[in-house]
Amino acid sequence: MLSRTADHLYWMARYMERAENIARVLDVNHRMSMMPQSKAQEEQAWGATLRIMGLEGAFHHRHAEITPDNVLEFMIFDPENLSSIRNCLRAARENAHAVRGTLTSELWETTNGTWLKMRDFTPEQFADVGASEFFEWVKYRSHLSRGVTIGTMLQDESLRFIRIGTFLERADNTARILDVKYQLLLPAGEVEGGAADYYQWSALLRSVSAFEVYRKVYRDLITPARVAELLLLRADMPRSLARCMKEVYSNLQRVSNAQSRETERQAGELEAQLRFSRVEDIVRGGLHNYVTRLLARVQELGNRIADDFLVPVS
Repeated sequence: MLSRTADHLYWMARYMERAENIARVLDVNHRMSMMPQSKAQEEQAWGATLRIMGLEGAFHHRHAEITPDNVLEFMIFDPENLSSIRNCLRAARENAHAVRGTLTSELWETTNGTWLKMRDFTPEQFADVGASEFFEWVKYRSHLSRGVTIGTMLQDESLRFIRIGTFLERADNTARILDVKYQLLLPAGEVEGGAADYYQWSALLRSVSAFEVYRKVYRDLITPARVAELLLLRADMPRSLARCMKEVYSNLQRVSNAQSRETERQAGELEAQLRFSRVEDIVRGGLHNYVTRLLARVQELGNRIADDFLVPVS
């Protein structure tokens, strides 16, 4: 496959997944903001959302104060924010258009239709529709795109690069959410299992569609260590780091070439580390340090994939 084609497929998938992940984080934070809280708590929560995305500096360049309205406008509509939902869906469509002949007509129409709807969507319409309904629409369109991809694309290299992009983006997002929210919630001073504690940790789980999964797996109180175990080490949890890296490694094996052997080895090593790690050891050594190292390795893996398969950055 031409590296330019692989590049467009990979980034089409990453941008669609990124739009969904942003919608998930914003939706949960918006719902939590409806609970009674001080202005300082509100600012802390929305500031954490910006930290998850690594956009604190870019936000403060555009806005003087962290408020729900400012963060929502910045993360949904801002044309200067390359990671806004609007820009992510536009970029997904542009990458799809560049390889339209490689995609099935159903996948192209789904991606293009999503962008056309978003392009005409205004902040005034957002206020009328409501935040939760809008975020559900973004998630639904991402689900639809993923389902159409799996249901209509030939099981060839094109699909493999789409899957690699999807799961690398998802791994990065899950790690960021866990790291920032874990640091924010753990020192809150609430008795473990208390009401506020329960709602905060359940909100974190809902942001990655893991609340029902947690209840099914553990059938007990929500505890920080179990949340970490579910989102890091459970390969049967669709958005966990273990699952994401299993998918990345599996798909890399199917597109390997003469120069990608080291990249494949590093992906396999990271997948094995997550498969055999124990949450007790992770928590004892410090979850923040562990996730920081994981994020660095995921980003390095993304760089290696770009060097081995995609269009070089000039």
